[in-house]
Amino acid sequence: MWETIQSVQNSKVKEWAKLNSKKGRDKEQLFLIEGLHLVEEALKSKAGIRTVLIMEGFHLQSKLEQSLQNSLATVYWITEPIAHKLSETENPQGIFAIVDIPVNQVDELIQDSPVLLLLDAIQDPGNLGTMIRTADAAGIQGVILGKGTVDVYNPKTIRSTMGSIFHLPIVQTDLNEICHELSERGFRILATSLEGAVPYDEALYDGPVAIVIGNEANGVSASILKQCDKFVKIPIYGQAESLNAAMAAGIIMYEAIRQRK
Repeated sequence: MWETIQSVQNSKVKEWAKLNSKKGRDKEQLFLIEGLHLVEEALKSKAGIRTVLIMEGFHLQSKLEQSLQNSLATVYWITEPIAHKLSETENPQGIFAIVDIPVNQVDELIQDSPVLLLLDAIQDPGNLGTMIRTADAAGIQGVILGKGTVDVYNPKTIRSTMGSIFHLPIVQTDLNEICHELSERGFRILATSLEGAVPYDEALYDGPVAIVIGNEANGVSASILKQCDKFVKIPIYGQAESLNAAMAAGIIMYEAIRQRK
């Protein structure tokens, strides 16, 4: 039914393997996903799937097979050595997809008085993926990634999103410029900070709101803090020095949605 590629030296395999690097992804404007759940979410979300790769011996359920038949994707069977070459995990999960990097615009995110999550130089792929997943769960309308933030299409980030990367728009841009634009459009911009901050549940989150979460070590940059309307903090009642950035983002996002509901 589908062509089988057997050699790791195949030119297609070499091109796909390059997508495990940011340089390769940026050049081709494509990214690689691995695992049944991610592939199913990409298919459900009508993501721009170019190619699906299935390892020989992988149990292909009839529902997934039908979805692949109905998609525009080119499908190949691949050998286990090829799967190992493409996989970023010790044990390949048996199915991969090559997906177009979507082009989202900020204007798409700022309709109907939204809550947006702005991330300033988040470094850890797991943190970024968890924030995107949590934003999706909370019903946040979009995520804007500032300069210095880890690549959202890093395989570790994608795995951490658990498919949420396909559920909400994500824009990568300059946060200083976006904060200025959002302010002009009537957004209230709130950032996490220890100086001059109110408890997160005492701030108001009505109307269009942007929540800024800063770098794990240094927090929100000074240039962005200058553009914020209010600073919020999460009280520490125990002996921990601080909260994980992704956890803090989740607490604040859910408070914003709780108030608005």
